[in-house]
Amino acid sequence: MIDQLLKDADKRMKKAVEVLKEEFRGLRTGRASTVLVEDIKVDYYGSTMAIKQIAQISVPESNQIVIQPWDVSVVPNIEKAIRDSDLGVQPQRDGNIIRVILPPLTEERRRELVKKAGKLAEQARIAIRNVRHEIMKELDKLKKEGGYSEDDIKRAKDELQKVTDKYTKEVDSLFEKKEEEILTI
Repeated sequence: MIDQLLKDADKRMKKAVEVLKEEFRGLRTGRASTVLVEDIKVDYYGSTMAIKQIAQISVPESNQIVIQPWDVSVVPNIEKAIRDSDLGVQPQRDGNIIRVILPPLTEERRRELVKKAGKLAEQARIAIRNVRHEIMKELDKLKKEGGYSEDDIKRAKDELQKVTDKYTKEVDSLFEKKEEEILTI
């Protein structure tokens, strides 16, 4: 039972780190990336779909993203969705394709992005601590119910703390890398 709790904690903490990595992928750095636009939601015949589901996305240059919808009637909707997103860019229509030119990041915008990355990292740390807290409660419950010695519970709590520290360090490392990436011109 204790081993199962520790495996569950490890799995859930790992998931928090994976979510953070995914969030960081969507944060803009100095270079264009398809990740910046692929999950933007577009109204498509009455339903909401991600751009990656209705168009081909490519990066022909380091500061440009090209979106080529499979259905040309959706071009205005994609333009509107990109304008309304928090990307802070104006899409340009070029026939049936949309070009998104990413201007160089200002120092102020870079600082804002670092703050946002910091908030995302803190959310991941909180998620990890919440998992730790839940498992600690479960271990205390096992201790009260009996069947496990105090030493077993103590060892399990120590192991849980090691796992927590490991994933917290990973979050810190990811944040430092992202911060450096954002601030590098």
